[in-house]
Amino acid sequence: MTTTALITGAATGIGNLTARALAREGCTVYATMRGVPGRNRERAEELQRSVAGATGDSHGALRVIELDVQDDRSVKAAVQTVIDESGHIDVVVHNAGHLAVGYAEAFTAEEIDRLFDVNVLGAHRLNRAVLPHLRSRHDGYLIYIGSTTSVVMPPFMAPYVATKAAFDTLARTTAYEVGRFGIETTILMPGPFTSGTSHFPDASRPHDTETSAAYAQLDKLVDENEDATSGLFDPAVQADPAAVADEVVRLVALPRGSRPLRPVVDFTRSGVEDVNEVNEHAQAEYLERMGFGQLLQVAV
Repeated sequence: MTTTALITGAATGIGNLTARALAREGCTVYATMRGVPGRNRERAEELQRSVAGATGDSHGALRVIELDVQDDRSVKAAVQTVIDESGHIDVVVHNAGHLAVGYAEAFTAEEIDRLFDVNVLGAHRLNRAVLPHLRSRHDGYLIYIGSTTSVVMPPFMAPYVATKAAFDTLARTTAYEVGRFGIETTILMPGPFTSGTSHFPDASRPHDTETSAAYAQLDKLVDENEDATSGLFDPAVQADPAAVADEVVRLVALPRGSRPLRPVVDFTRSGVEDVNEVNEHAQAEYLERMGFGQLLQVAV
């Protein structure tokens, strides 16, 4: 049976690259985005053509469909479309997200609320729509495209970092519960990429310019933020976001029950793997003392 994958935020960047990579490996891919008939029409058509034009029996199928992670009806409709057409969903890639850059105080509560709606609640909406199907099959794989920023916390991105930390913890604690139904979870943690995605160019800025002006003495640091991030990269390695897509392909191909919880794809040598190791050891020990050690394992 062909693996069927649903990916959010596939218009650009990591989501787009992942859709192409999974289709190349023979998966049936439902690449989702907002504005398929409107603002993203050209991107949707180009993505569709990129796979339709591929040759060889190893290639899978790709279809672009509408999904707005901020809209319950849109999410439910997309999930139902995939089930109706393919009969099943095997892999869900929670990729949709938005970056915000600026001084924390300058972001209004409403602006931060909207960011949480996309970056955190969007994944929860999709889980609520797809988990009944996965639970009924006692099978499925949730891949969350997290971020090393939930560990290393770079400056001038406070709302974004807060959402990625919340996204991470929601994914981890949800994994305890869905694992009892045979559903695997991976929180894939990419490091930053300053090229190959539209993450930085499309980043939001705070609307409160008056408060931003009060922090003017830090403006030079904000302006240098992207270059400073690029300076973290190992010069001997090409920091290409396609590496994240390749890692998703590798994870999907692994035997059921062997997929890692927190793989990292990071070219900045941030040491996140070391933090993860300590954190997971402490978490496992804590749950074992509670008598809930079984929640650490997927019931395959």
